[in-house]
Amino acid sequence: MPSHVVGIDDGPFERGTRGKVLVVGTVYAGLRLDGVISTTVRRDGDEATRAIAEMVRGSRFAPQVQLVMLQGITVAGFNVIDVAALHAELAVPVLVVARRAPDLTAIGAALRARVRGGGAKWARIQAAGPMEPVGSVWIQRVGISLAASARLIEDLAAHGHLPEPLRVAHLVAGALVRGQSRGSA
Repeated sequence: MPSHVVGIDDGPFERGTRGKVLVVGTVYAGLRLDGVISTTVRRDGDEATRAIAEMVRGSRFAPQVQLVMLQGITVAGFNVIDVAALHAELAVPVLVVARRAPDLTAIGAALRARVRGGGAKWARIQAAGPMEPVGSVWIQRVGISLAASARLIEDLAAHGHLPEPLRVAHLVAGALVRGQSRGSA
């Protein structure tokens, strides 16, 4: 089971924002925070997969990273991450974690109707496969079994339902954008 995990979440942004959005990665060895990395992506853009791969690969933590954990398959609105490509690019498993099952009908309709390149983004979401319930969260996974995913989430969820790498990435991203974090993630 992977012991070195990078948890990735985006920072908050205003609804009308069209510019860059902060993306933060928290690097964990077990339950110990080892470091923080960051990048930016465009709101509703198409470079999240590349930017995240470059952020992880370009960090001093890259040799130790054994799994990438994402809080959802999108960042910065509808900048959809190609989880299979991210897995191939970094040669580590990718685990998408969500608090609840997404409303895929609404997401697909919104992408196709309101987002430039929405059809391709929708195809990326569908290619990631269905979300699976694990404990109190939902997951999509590439390169890791359902059983190993469940164990990892259980081991890393020290303060609630979300694994620490995601909970802390959320808090750090919020603090960097707003000057302080809000909520407990």
